[in-house]
Amino acid sequence: MKNSIARLLTCILFIAALSGCGYNGIQQNEETVNRTWGDLESQLQRRADLVPNLVATVKGAANFEKETLTAVVEARAKATSIQLTPQMLSDPSAMAKFSTAQGNLSSTLSRLLVSVERYPELKATQNFRDLQNQLEGTENRISVSRQRYNGAVETFNFSIRRFPNSLTNSLLLQLKPKAYFKADAAAKALPVVKF
Repeated sequence: MKNSIARLLTCILFIAALSGCGYNGIQQNEETVNRTWGDLESQLQRRADLVPNLVATVKGAANFEKETLTAVVEARAKATSIQLTPQMLSDPSAMAKFSTAQGNLSSTLSRLLVSVERYPELKATQNFRDLQNQLEGTENRISVSRQRYNGAVETFNFSIRRFPNSLTNSLLLQLKPKAYFKADAAAKALPVVKF
């Protein structure tokens, strides 16, 4: 009788310990990080798809600032050549390379849009205006996606450091903290606008 009661209490304690260990919560948080990363990649791909259309429209409407257009095309090529998988999200150097390439593309697009301000005939082109609006909307979506991704990373990183989840992670899962999406260092400098 005492043995069966002891076994029952041991089972109850074991089940209670497992329910509070955070295993499922950690897994769910990691999946949230992966999903938000996929959302961010989707928005970055949308931007990469829009850039050639924007450049083609600008080229068709006026032949100006060839250097700026070339820089946009090159920045887009670099930004789309660096791919991160969910497994690489824990590598800060890979994230730094990725965010630098994305920051360079944003910077060259800003220069293109500033250059366009000097050419009113381009702004009058309906196709260009539509693409510019789409590009600006995409940049806003990317910003929101970055914030959501960083929020998911914060939740995940905290969940693997919090007790008793930290024990579960170190004994069973051995997951590493995910890297935040950081702004390119050049993004801190104010853009220079020359007319």
